[in-house]
Amino acid sequence: MTARDRCTSCNATLAEEGSTWFPCPVCAHEINRCYRCREQSIAYTCPKCGFRGP
Repeated sequence: MTARDRCTSCNATLAEEGSTWFPCPVCAHEINRCYRCREQSIAYTCPKCGFRGP
């Protein structure tokens, strides 16, 4: 299982529908978000640089 298969916030397995990924605004490391964390605006922390986002 790769990092893209898990949510950066809650570590849940990502389903294809509703999940997303994008580059960290600071260091461009890949951030993965599951549907639940996106909908509830759960905070995430970039594992590479420590940037925190909603």
